[in-house]
Amino acid sequence: MTIVYAILIFCLLIFVHELGHFLVAKACGVKVNQFAIGMGPAFFKKQKGETLYALRVFPIGGYCAMEGEDEDSDDPRAFNRKPAWQRALILAAGSFMNLLTCVVLLIIISFWMGQATTTIDQITAGSPAEKAGIQSGDTIVAVNGEKIDKWDEVIESLGYTKEKTAQVTVDRDGDQVELTTELEYNKEQKRNMIGISPVMEHNFFAAIGGGIRNTWNMTVLMYDILRQLFTGDVSVKELSGPVGIVYAVNETAKSGVVYVIYLAALLSLNLAIINMLPLPALDGGRLLFLLIRKITGKRVTDEMEGKIHFIGIMLLLLLMVYVTFNDVIKFILPIF
Repeated sequence: MTIVYAILIFCLLIFVHELGHFLVAKACGVKVNQFAIGMGPAFFKKQKGETLYALRVFPIGGYCAMEGEDEDSDDPRAFNRKPAWQRALILAAGSFMNLLTCVVLLIIISFWMGQATTTIDQITAGSPAEKAGIQSGDTIVAVNGEKIDKWDEVIESLGYTKEKTAQVTVDRDGDQVELTTELEYNKEQKRNMIGISPVMEHNFFAAIGGGIRNTWNMTVLMYDILRQLFTGDVSVKELSGPVGIVYAVNETAKSGVVYVIYLAALLSLNLAIINMLPLPALDGGRLLFLLIRKITGKRVTDEMEGKIHFIGIMLLLLLMVYVTFNDVIKFILPIF
């Protein structure tokens, strides 16, 4: 199942990315010569109109080959003949689709898991909450006199205070009841706990908000990691490639399908962000050259840009070999 999950995730992320380029390219009238998922020899090919559709053996990449993308072309429908704004949209479309995929997957998870309400569902036997007289069905409305509207506020108010006790006001059958509970520090969670769990509400519109918020939080975290990578606070050895991802899928699958979906969302967002970095061969690098050429005119030719992107691809392949070597040392050799 690890192999199945890994292949499905790889193919999904590659497909939506290249589909983004493909759909916008077609919308802008660009001639697409080939749309391929995977790398290496093709095991399936189908020519439909001007485009060859192919599935290739190794599910570690893909491409949407457009006329005039990396070379000079006199075809009026070539990529290099289109206005700069259309080329920019085509280049950004792949990462946008990966971002959208991340949001959709996190919305699915948010709806599946539900959103925590301030109404109490379960109470742990012998916990501080039970001793304080808190009951299942109570709705927390205030902690230490401060109004509570969200479950996150309950965690913040009770979990991170230095006090030993807390005053909890609950709504019980329309009456407000004030109760005093002790706070018990949990070393694993690194916060105080009183032994309660919330009622989970499955609301589609709330799930949309949750998916968007979680995507934003994940994006901030990823950019912080990238910053640490460039400043040297995080070593390049910490990067992972296909081997590391398969290992992560294996570990995640042990926890259930929902965690595999979460990992797919994480990888999709990672692909979107990495592709928009202003480096040669990446979509962000192509956008940078588009801007440079808009400013400098014809000083940078299609052929010159193509050669720079080719060098970028070679450097990325070398990085992939280095990362894969480290992954083998970290994840494969210990097994033997």
